[in-house]
Amino acid sequence: MKMEENSHVFYRVMNKDFPVAIKAKGLFIQDRAGKKYIDASGGPLVVNLGHGRQELAKAAYDQILNCGYTHPTMFTSQPVEELSAMLASHSPRGINRFYFLSGGAEAIEASIKLARQIQIENGRVGRTRLISRWNSYHGLSIGALSATGRKSFRDPFLPLLPETIHIPSPFCFRCPYGLTHPSCDLRCASALEDAICTAGEDTISAFLMETISGASIAAVVPPDGYLPAIREICDRYNVLLILDEILCGLGRCGRWFASEYFDVEPDIVAMGKGLGGGAIAISALGVQERHYQTISQGSGSFVHGGTFSHHNVAAAIGKTVIGILEKENLVEQSERKGNILGNLLKKNLLAHPNVGDIRGKGLLWGIEFVQDKDSYHPFPRKKKIVEQVWKSLFDKGVLAYKSTGFENGDGDALMFGPPFIIEEAQMEFIVDALARTLNELFKA
Repeated sequence: MKMEENSHVFYRVMNKDFPVAIKAKGLFIQDRAGKKYIDASGGPLVVNLGHGRQELAKAAYDQILNCGYTHPTMFTSQPVEELSAMLASHSPRGINRFYFLSGGAEAIEASIKLARQIQIENGRVGRTRLISRWNSYHGLSIGALSATGRKSFRDPFLPLLPETIHIPSPFCFRCPYGLTHPSCDLRCASALEDAICTAGEDTISAFLMETISGASIAAVVPPDGYLPAIREICDRYNVLLILDEILCGLGRCGRWFASEYFDVEPDIVAMGKGLGGGAIAISALGVQERHYQTISQGSGSFVHGGTFSHHNVAAAIGKTVIGILEKENLVEQSERKGNILGNLLKKNLLAHPNVGDIRGKGLLWGIEFVQDKDSYHPFPRKKKIVEQVWKSLFDKGVLAYKSTGFENGDGDALMFGPPFIIEEAQMEFIVDALARTLNELFKA
């Protein structure tokens, strides 16, 4: 059975007949017709603990009955205080203060504003400009979209977007400079210094980047040396480094924060998605204590706010999520199981003539499809290859996530990012389903 004929819902994707989901438990979602789907992407890489966690329901229930809402300009609350302390114990060194919001785009916009205010409080009032990267995704609200580097999302709204300077992403498989690591001398990192100097170093407030790239280029891990080089350039020019870990943080890539792989400390880190386990809307930014103190001892207030910031119920669920990650060692499991998933993907798919690259960390993996394996030439976007792959998997009861348009408008990739509770047999089922799909689609 499909969706209601006389629906009043404004759907995100129109002219499509959606199944009606009625139940979700563990790795599986069931629709109204009784069909089950294995959630191999955690929705949009958000469901980390699995569906139907009773602990999260109880946390929300108890908090609503105890103290469901207080405004953060009037009260603090126990769950907000406790969640902050839990995050501080796992965050990059020095990240010690946390500002809670409802979604990833909100956390990004708040991070951009906070960086600007930190510069003002330090007397650098001319630093108004932001640098980010092409083929990035930071959200679709106006401020976040101005930083996002996915052109198909930006183009309809360009007249509305504030200026953001963009530089190339560290996409080694499709290096924008046509170079090879490590002989490239990290040209993609030195592009940041070029941009700062061209724009005027006294005009740049912050550099915003995904630590490990998300859906725009499907789980690209930066090459060795990239993050330390970026940190050094930011320090040299008094530019604040904002790491977007909304997708790749909180265990998704096998570490509490992906920056741990690179031993780099951001000035600000944005987090979300898995913070609420998919059960509630919550995001956060974390900031270095020294920056917090700069504002505290200066103007005394961050010029930002929101009706549902620092929400008691969201924080209660958030701290329950962190507690489950700790108790069940799910971050460590993400790394271990991610190695298994990555090996399964490479063993079963990398030899396929239309699989160009398989990349990722932890339980975040991307598979890029190519028209020609020798040249890595992409399929024309009009063929909608990944949409065909996705639909075939969906029909087989496997949910994945699409990535498109990253090679001058062409390019097709698929992402897997299952809940951390996935078992090896389920991973084998997912990889086998994709292998069968590719053989059916490409007649290999």
